[in-house]
Amino acid sequence: MLISVPATSANLGPGFDSLGLAIDLKNEIIITPSKFLSLSTTGEGAKNPKIKKNTLFLNIFYENYKRLTSRNDNFRFEFINYIPISRGLGSSSAVIVASITAAYTASGTKYNKKDILNLALKYESHPDNITPAVMGGFNVACVDNNKVYSKKRRLPDYLRAVLVIPDKTISTAKSRTILPNSYKAEETIYSLSRSAFMTSVFMTESWDLLRVASKDKLHQTRRMKVIPELFEVQKIALTNGALMSTLSGSGSTFFTLCHKEDSGNIHSKLAKRFPKFRVMTKLLDNYGVTTKS
Repeated sequence: MLISVPATSANLGPGFDSLGLAIDLKNEIIITPSKFLSLSTTGEGAKNPKIKKNTLFLNIFYENYKRLTSRNDNFRFEFINYIPISRGLGSSSAVIVASITAAYTASGTKYNKKDILNLALKYESHPDNITPAVMGGFNVACVDNNKVYSKKRRLPDYLRAVLVIPDKTISTAKSRTILPNSYKAEETIYSLSRSAFMTSVFMTESWDLLRVASKDKLHQTRRMKVIPELFEVQKIALTNGALMSTLSGSGSTFFTLCHKEDSGNIHSKLAKRFPKFRVMTKLLDNYGVTTKS
């Protein structure tokens, strides 16, 4: 079987731990029955000993496979990674979602995507990345009584994501230590109002309002200071026609949403100014995790 799961960009500015969308940049896992456990890794993280072991995937896969089948069967896993690691593009959520989906598929157990999403919450307590990884498209999500409640909007094919991926990583855990223990009331109201507004903008495809909706005072500026070049990335993107330009998750990737016809110019300007950073232009993904047998 083949499991495919997309990269994600979370927060989207003010939607801290609640908003996210899926990008057509995917990790794939090929799984076949085997007499003994074996695995191989190509692409992102292939030279990293910790990533090559794929401990997170295997632990979650076998925990769920044994729960579903009461068996301890062996498989060969071939990991083909395209999602950059520790760059704010949901690589950990992709692993979690893929492993649970693989366990259900390999066991022959019927499931729906809500099942996968709620199980993923056990391993990732914030729904902003796991929800678009499962569902695809733009998602607004919240958690209540250990259950994810979400709404999805499909994204049109005339939009593009331009990703600027610095040569430095930002750990999500370390990134959260940068944030204050308390916020001013005006900061909270500022970001809450824009998070709500952004949801309505995506749901109604009012793209011209994204620049206002994507502003934030809770986390983004504080995190961007770790890599000051990101301020210029944002400025160049917005100056050249971006609909919005925000820190992807906790970073270090910067996510820019734009119309297809503006993507080439934005891409070239950013690549020229930041030759040491990777710049990618990608379609958006509306499918989330998929399986093929």
